[in-house]
Amino acid sequence: MTTSTSSPAASSGSASRQVTVGLAERSYTVHIGHGVQRLLPQVVAALGARKAVVVTARPPERTPDPGVPSLVVPARDGEEAKDLAAVTDLCRRFVGFGLTRSDVVVSCGGGTTTDTVGLAAALYHRGTPVVHVPTSLLAQVDASVGGKTAVNLPEGKNLVGAYWQPAAVLCDLDHLDTLPEREWRNGLGEIARCHFIGAPDLDRLPLLDQIAASVTLKAGVVAADERDSGLRHILNYGHTLGHALERATGFALRHGEGVAIGTVFAGRLAGALGRIGPERVAEHREVVARYGLPIGLPPDVSVLELVELMRLDKKATDGLTFVLDGPEGAELVRGISEETVGATLAEMPREPEG
Repeated sequence: MTTSTSSPAASSGSASRQVTVGLAERSYTVHIGHGVQRLLPQVVAALGARKAVVVTARPPERTPDPGVPSLVVPARDGEEAKDLAAVTDLCRRFVGFGLTRSDVVVSCGGGTTTDTVGLAAALYHRGTPVVHVPTSLLAQVDASVGGKTAVNLPEGKNLVGAYWQPAAVLCDLDHLDTLPEREWRNGLGEIARCHFIGAPDLDRLPLLDQIAASVTLKAGVVAADERDSGLRHILNYGHTLGHALERATGFALRHGEGVAIGTVFAGRLAGALGRIGPERVAEHREVVARYGLPIGLPPDVSVLELVELMRLDKKATDGLTFVLDGPEGAELVRGISEETVGATLAEMPREPEG
């Protein structure tokens, strides 16, 4: 069961939302609002932790205080820092500080930080509690919630990981005050794809409610299918091509931008397979464009390279695999021919140079 409630935020006079991810004894709350980072000491106290390691990609004045003796470890957001070497380094820092499995790890940063720190916490002592304080829009609407932790290999994104649910998530909107425009778009790509998996027209809502609706959608899916055995695949809408585009551009294209383009492509591919009609295909482009996101492939990316990269996708166990819209809504579709995928990619618009 997943519940969503409203209450006064930790900062006076502003609203907040609480979304419960219902996983029986592993259930936890996602707090969303201005000032909710201040809840960290009581979250840590409730866990009974005596020590904390705070891994942060934010400056000291934005780094949360866990309320117990702590070690602050600087982190660097970005895909280039999201690898097994980073996980090893973190675990060694945990050992050096004397962290036990009864203590807590806190992540404070964007999606790559929550992913990397989450995996380190999952592996250290075979599982140490972790609390996420996501500081980017992308991390708040997606990466910090759901317990998927992973790092990259040279061969592909998120190929080494584990499921490890956080003890709590604190989505403090104050961290978004200084977010660069490009990082806003990065998060909007994940919000836009929600239109096709159960949460339409979020762009018409205030930011707090957009984030809360995105988290509520994801929490419900995770509660029903924690380990990707079925329903949870819908959360990967737009991601198969999106991940390939990130790799093909050397991560010059950000994750949310890739997902936006992947969402447009998912509509076109579903149309090519006869799963949806022309109006629904056009709706994919229109929704993504409404968020000011890219709708075409980068000008210099090869269709053949993208097909090769999509073969490495974790879902591709039987030919090329995509989450696609259809008569019953979004679902995983396996065994799509490379010819159909390549032809649909070739018909995609291209973004202008520069």
